[in-house]
Amino acid sequence: MVIEHIAMYVNDLEAARDFFVSFLGGTSNGGYHNEKTGFRSYFISFDGGARLEIMNKPDMVDDRKALNRTGYAHIAFSVGSKEKVDELTGKITEAGYEIVSGPRTTGDGYYESCIVVIEGNQIELTE
Repeated sequence: MVIEHIAMYVNDLEAARDFFVSFLGGTSNGGYHNEKTGFRSYFISFDGGARLEIMNKPDMVDDRKALNRTGYAHIAFSVGSKEKVDELTGKITEAGYEIVSGPRTTGDGYYESCIVVIEGNQIELTE
């Protein structure tokens, strides 16, 4: 069995798409818009076949997102090396995003950094 894609709702669809394309090398489709319901989405494809669907619709609830909460905690992106983790973490920091940990080697052996990027949602960069 293979996970086909992961999806997340966002308020600013274009800003989310731009982040995943600009910083993480994703490729976006042209988008989808259901004029009847107001639902909009983009699929972002990454190397190796992983896909992320970012979605938006009218009247969404945007609850506070504590970092230590139940549910999905983060999306992890393998960038290929410790040096690339460091480099990309620096670029994302310069763009004004919040680094919550790292870059560092974790107790279970991952070299990673964790960043709050899209509306309180966290991504992890790992080698």
